[in-house]
Amino acid sequence: MQSRLLRASLRVVLVLLTACFAIAVARAQNPTHVITGTVEKVDAGAKTIAVKTADGTVETAKFTEKTVVHGLKDGAKGADLVGKEGGHVIVHATGEGAEKTAHSVEWFGDKTVHTTEGTVEDVGKGTKVVAVKTADGTKEAFEVSGHATVDTGKAVGRYSAIGAKKGEHVTVYYTEEAGKKIAHLFKHL
Repeated sequence: MQSRLLRASLRVVLVLLTACFAIAVARAQNPTHVITGTVEKVDAGAKTIAVKTADGTVETAKFTEKTVVHGLKDGAKGADLVGKEGGHVIVHATGEGAEKTAHSVEWFGDKTVHTTEGTVEDVGKGTKVVAVKTADGTKEAFEVSGHATVDTGKAVGRYSAIGAKKGEHVTVYYTEEAGKKIAHLFKHL
């Protein structure tokens, strides 16, 4: 009886380990990208969004009926970006080249997305405040948005899962709202 129970438990563990390995391999083969800039064009027919980045290049990503757009109306999808050219966005996409597919878009509209480069100086315990010290020694505090992400250069994930650590060299992408700096993306340098 114990032998059967032990074999059944080992099978369950083996299946779980195999599933975890398969997920890790799939993620490694399907890298995540963050594209920041302004909406250059949205093609509803081709289901694509073209984003002009700060360096002037245009990156295009497909969108699907599962692509979620935060910052527009509740339940907004990729197609809801039609007519929103010129607005500021942060696009989270998987895949490479022409196969890049957006899974979520942060819409900021006419709000300017600013950047600050520096070293994480302090991470508030129990709060969503991160302090970054810039090259000139200025210390800036950022409130972390609910949809904030972290791009480590190897992986992209939600701030709530990855967080920020003291000493990390980052570029913070943020907007200003009611006199506060709201961080939306921490990109490791």
